[in-house]
Amino acid sequence: MIVVRSSMALWTDRILPRLVDKSLSTGDVMKERERVCAGLAGQVIELGFGSGLNIEKYPPAVESVAAVEPSDVAWAMSADRRSASRTPITRSGLDGQALNESDGSFDAALSTFTLCTIPDVELALREVHRVLRPSGTFHFLEHGLAPEPGVVRWQHRMEPVQKAVAGGCHLSRDIPALVSDAGFEVTALDQRYLPGPKVGRPWTYVHSGTAVRR
Repeated sequence: MIVVRSSMALWTDRILPRLVDKSLSTGDVMKERERVCAGLAGQVIELGFGSGLNIEKYPPAVESVAAVEPSDVAWAMSADRRSASRTPITRSGLDGQALNESDGSFDAALSTFTLCTIPDVELALREVHRVLRPSGTFHFLEHGLAPEPGVVRWQHRMEPVQKAVAGGCHLSRDIPALVSDAGFEVTALDQRYLPGPKVGRPWTYVHSGTAVRR
């Protein structure tokens, strides 16, 4: 049992951040990142900063970024990208469920491929709502619940395995509904499959949009 736990810790803490960096930096995904980052401005908080793949997509209007990232490995991997960035970036806590920031202190929030892994995603979204200023914007790019019943069935079948091997990642979260329920008005939404074979559809249906704090 100790060996299994040690192996899983090695996988989750050391190997998985590197696999995520590679798999979520393809050309198609980077185009999605550019789209979702458009319109960001002022002081921004980013949930699940990871290895800093969004940095090159920040618009010039972004004045600073508070990065919430639980993985020390991913944060270290982002060092070169942070050093090359014109945007000041500071690490701001480890847990999206308990943001280490004051109420109404940010103009915008950003989350890409992060809401799938947070255990209490509803609490995390309420925290985003709390730290945004009135009419602040939440930009999100997340994979989640697909529209076709056949794909949804496979999402539910594969979800226990996905959670075990991918750091708690859920496949079937209804992202727009979760965002709306947290006190946001979704003002722009694009939902589609990323390019690729149909067998990958349980993993590749993305919800990309912008929401305004109500």
